[in-house]
Amino acid sequence: MSLRIASLSVSAIALLTLAGCGNMNAPWGSSRPGAARPQAPQICNAQPAQAFIGRTNTAQNLEQARQRSGAAMARVLHPGQITTREFNAERLNLEVDATGRIIAVRCG
Repeated sequence: MSLRIASLSVSAIALLTLAGCGNMNAPWGSSRPGAARPQAPQICNAQPAQAFIGRTNTAQNLEQARQRSGAAMARVLHPGQITTREFNAERLNLEVDATGRIIAVRCG
């Protein structure tokens, strides 16, 4: 009888192990197969947005520059403004002068 119990125990452990592997291809935080996959990062490329240098800092120019660069987000950096120093490949930075003119466009 103990051999039969041991055999059932091994079978149960094997089934539980295999059941845990069933969602290996599901995205993090999802237990449903076919759930939406995380989006690929939107890496910034500042070159196409260089045309905005010399323009006035407006919400429209900021958004257009962000779209041209392919960045996921954008921010405006004012003279003397304290900023974080971490590099974010998905962020476009528009540096402006005291009059609000864009003087530099870079990623990070």
